[in-house]
Amino acid sequence: MRESIVESVKSLPPLSKTITEINRIYSDEEAGVSEMAKAVEQDPMVVANLLKAANSPLYGFAKEIKSVTQAVSLFGLSTTRSIAIGNAVRKLLNVDMEPYGITSNKFAEISSLQATLAHRWFGKISKEKAEQIHLMAFLQETGKIIIASEIIKDDETIQFQSEIETTSSIAQVEKSYVDTTTSLVSAMIFKHWRFDDEFVNIIKYADYPTQVPEEFAEFSQALNIVKTIIPINKPLTEQSIIFGLQKADKLGFNHELLEDSVDEILEAL
Repeated sequence: MRESIVESVKSLPPLSKTITEINRIYSDEEAGVSEMAKAVEQDPMVVANLLKAANSPLYGFAKEIKSVTQAVSLFGLSTTRSIAIGNAVRKLLNVDMEPYGITSNKFAEISSLQATLAHRWFGKISKEKAEQIHLMAFLQETGKIIIASEIIKDDETIQFQSEIETTSSIAQVEKSYVDTTTSLVSAMIFKHWRFDDEFVNIIKYADYPTQVPEEFAEFSQALNIVKTIIPINKPLTEQSIIFGLQKADKLGFNHELLEDSVDEILEAL
């Protein structure tokens, strides 16, 4: 990995007090909706993003959501935390995704789609696992922000973007330009921000599904499958869905549960 990428990560500012408080409340077994809503309300940007997500067709709530408490109640503490942290991270990193051929809004949309797919898929297996993987899926592409910045500094945006547009392996293109991949950079970012070791290691191996240690394999491999189906260059195309389902089958997952979850998302869009 380039030393300039390491230095970029080391220089990142800490997460906001609002996000720190949201994490604290999520970890407190005694805390509930009212405490989480109160924390969210301290940051107007978090409020705006939470309500925007609540009224997205992806979540399919029956009526317009107008209050933070209502949104937190419907989402639950885990999904509320994921949305808040995901948007805070992108704001903090000053997103410019031009090298990947997408806007910052499209990047946010794809991250949300990946999280939704992971949550729906694992929700058919275990509610607890679904809540665990949601935030990981929402944040797993964060390293692309640092890589994009590096590509821009090197004045290689046009060449990089051209290769990203046509590739079926984004990680290979990243490796050829900056000698690392998204999952490794993402893991470094979340280690810098003192996320727990399990979270960091699961993210770390998301681009290396056949090299992952056994204790992290289920979630790391699932993250890789999710971003195979919803890559930032060709999200939810027929080809990407086929590749993802084939990979799920090869890695020993029940691909029928995954296929059902993909169908649910396609119907919601």
